[in-house]
Amino acid sequence: MSNNTDTVYLNGKFLPHDQAFVPVMDRGFVFGDGVYEVIPAYGGRLFRLDEHLQRLDASLAGIRLSNPMNHSEWAETLKHLVNENGGGEQSVYLQLTRGHAPRDHGFPQNIQPTVFISSSPLKPVATELLNNGVAAICLEDIRWKHCHIKAIALLPNILLRQQAIDAGAQEAILIRDGLVTEGAASNLFIVKDGVIKTPPKGPFLLPGITRDLLLELAAANGVNYQECNFGAEELQQADEVWLSSSTKEILPVTKLDDKTVGNGQPGPVWQQIYKLYQNYKQALIDGEVE
Repeated sequence: MSNNTDTVYLNGKFLPHDQAFVPVMDRGFVFGDGVYEVIPAYGGRLFRLDEHLQRLDASLAGIRLSNPMNHSEWAETLKHLVNENGGGEQSVYLQLTRGHAPRDHGFPQNIQPTVFISSSPLKPVATELLNNGVAAICLEDIRWKHCHIKAIALLPNILLRQQAIDAGAQEAILIRDGLVTEGAASNLFIVKDGVIKTPPKGPFLLPGITRDLLLELAAANGVNYQECNFGAEELQQADEVWLSSSTKEILPVTKLDDKTVGNGQPGPVWQQIYKLYQNYKQALIDGEVE
């Protein structure tokens, strides 16, 4: 077993990453015709694997691509790769494309999908960000109308995120037709008067695995929450604002459009949910939850 993350999986083979190649006519390369997942591993254990694989199924159905493996085969393959790369804390990336064929917008017939999996060290979120929070800006949601599909064609997200970075912020919070949707690379929560609010699932936002877990933890511990639509004004008036993702976990936003959120420090509800989330991670490492 190696102590690095040099091993990848490509179309049925585990091999060094510098020996993994995809044909230039792969539709993922020429069209962005594919989907992906990012799954963290803590203590070598994959986080919410069933939920990630269910979302993968939904994304594949959304682009009319058959899943080449069942969940048991995925689990075996992913766990093997994590072990090959030394276990511990990793971020596992898997991508499926429709495969390679002559360039044509129509679906090609009788080709095999390309399946690629890699992993990289999962670095803990910087203590400074947890203690002080991050900055975000609001931008118009310029993405397509099927954001519930975790598609590899992420150029709009990239442009939005870079606009935030150029403004000295860590994330762009997106607004479509007057309603807040999510971040360019994260789901969004606000807190007002002790109640957590997050936009409901639908075609304009990705159904986040971490998002769903946070709501489960809130429900199990008597914290009120609502899945409901809200606009920019309610966002600006929130007592707390958070971002969530599989690799960044839960980040408090303490500055929004150069204005202070709440008292400018991570809020008490965030602190409560963050602690519950860390307890869940430890239970995963200890083998107490799947």
